[in-house]
Formats: sequence, structure tokens, C-alpha cells
Amino acid sequence: METIKIGIIICDRYKTCSGGKCFKSLKNRDGAFSMYKNIEVEIAAFTTCGGCPGGNIEYAPEEMKKNGVTHVHFATGFLVGYPPCPYIESFKEFISEKYGMKVILGTHPIPQKYFLTHSSLNTWETVFLKKAIQPTLSEEQIRLNYD
Repeated sequence: METIKIGIIICDRYKTCSGGKCFKSLKNRDGAFSMYKNIEVEIAAFTTCGGCPGGNIEYAPEEMKKNGVTHVHFATGFLVGYPPCPYIESFKEFISEKYGMKVILGTHPIPQKYFLTHSSLNTWETVFLKKAIQPTLSEEQIRLNYD
């Protein structure tokens, strides 16, 4: 079985994040990683966007690709940070177009505490964000496991 190599890009606001929820969700195939239910996956890269407006987006995927990465995940923090990243749609289009890589929005399931706050604030009411959060929406019990 072929192994898919993935790269994870996190929002620079969370640059000190150790990736625990992302690694846990990959192991459990939760959230956006559920797309790999019966597939071997290796995390081959982990970096930040470089800070607004994403200075690392232009260069990091090139190195990722050299190391065999074919799928780039933007960490869930891009979607649940307040406000959600205003550049994520452009980042996705840029990486897909320039590097021909598959770009997935999200990693671990949205934690319940963020789900409740953003639902109350109607944060994800744009057409783009409604679609963008779909891979990271999970049932309540799974969301609670990521609080």
C-alpha cells in the first residue's frame, strides 16, 4: 500500500502549538483525517503560515513537495481562531495552482467549546466557511474529546 505524505500548515497565532490534537486526530482518523480511514499516511512536514498575510505560504509548499508531500492540510485553528483566517481561501487556491497539491481545510475536529462560540456568533455563515468547516465537523461527543 502506498503511503500518502501530508504537510500541515498552522496559523502563526498558534506557532507554539505542539500539534497534539492534529496528531491525535490523525491516529484516530477523526475530523478532516477521516478521509484516510483505510490509507497509510505520514506527516512529512509541519510549519506555520509565517504570519499575516502568510509569508510562508509562497515557499513552504515547494519544500514540502520536494519531500514527497502531496496533501497539505491547513490546521483547524485557521477556522476556529477568532476571527477565522481571512486569507485561507487565497492560500488554498495558490497552493493548488502553483504546486498542484491537494489542499484540505482542517485537521482535527472542531472542539465543542469553539463550535458553541462560533455557532452563537454566526462566524461560519459565509458560503466559503460553511463549506470549509465540513471536514472538521463531527458529532458532539467527538468534539468534546478535542476540548
